[in-house]
Parts: sequence; C-alpha cells; structure tokens
Amino acid sequence: MSPKTSTSERQRNSAMTTGRIVVLALAVLGLVFIFQNTQSTEIRILVPLVVTPLWLALLATGVIGALVGYVLARRRR
Repeated sequence: MSPKTSTSERQRNSAMTTGRIVVLALAVLGLVFIFQNTQSTEIRILVPLVVTPLWLALLATGVIGALVGYVLARRRR
C-alpha cells in the first residue's frame, strides 16, 4: 500500500473486518441451531405434504434467504 492510502481504505481491504466477523458468528450460530433440531417435520410445499428432517428444512430456508440477499445486494451496486 502506498503511504497515501487512508485508514478507511486499509480497513476496507482487511481480510477480517467487523462486518465479516459478525456475519461469520451469525452463520455459526445459525448452523448450531439448525443441527440441534434433528426431528422430522411435515412441510406443505404448495400442494404435496413432505416429511423431512427439520434441520434440512431450516438449512434450505437459510440458503434461499442467503441467495435472495446476495442477488438483491448485487442489483443495488
């Protein structure tokens, strides 16, 4: 980095920013929550009734939410 690089630019380029640490901690907590809920559950997907482990339903919901957030964040740029 050049001496003219501002502190905010160095922080933005740092590998472990505060935002990334928070996201990582929330992801770990989410995974712990998902894998603690292992019982089966019934889910109605439009018409059919599906019996699946709760952890799989929670994980699928989390992945769908992450994908939607990613797409919306990219459209904003």
